[in-house]
Amino acid sequence: MIPTKPAHILLVEDNEGDILLTLEAFEESKIITEISVVKNGQEALDFLNQNDSYTGAKKPDLILLDINLPILNGHEVLANIKSDPLLKKIPVIMLSTSANQKDIDLAYEYHTNSYVKKPLNMTDFLDAILKIEAFWFQLSTLARD
Repeated sequence: MIPTKPAHILLVEDNEGDILLTLEAFEESKIITEISVVKNGQEALDFLNQNDSYTGAKKPDLILLDINLPILNGHEVLANIKSDPLLKKIPVIMLSTSANQKDIDLAYEYHTNSYVKKPLNMTDFLDAILKIEAFWFQLSTLARD
């Protein structure tokens, strides 16, 4: 059963090409989504805490978080999210080009829900986003049952 209420996803990504590919992948999906995009770590925290220009921003149901971000990197953002009682229950999927084991270990140390290496091939990238969405949707449906 596909929900009628859109899932709100916060995409934290500074690479324009990856932003466009991610948005395209979600458009191809049968799952209704609403996607907000921020391009650096500080904007992500401002969005989540409804600071500055993000006053009234809707709390996301899922966060897709890159590691290599300006101002605050993805690990710093993740540590902030998971240490905040109001934000820590939001699922966070690290989505990065890094296959460095230290990055992966640190992401899990900070309690990411999943770590996905971004494929370099466009078709594989789109496929990875669709699989993330299907996986997340399946988990969120089970949690509601």
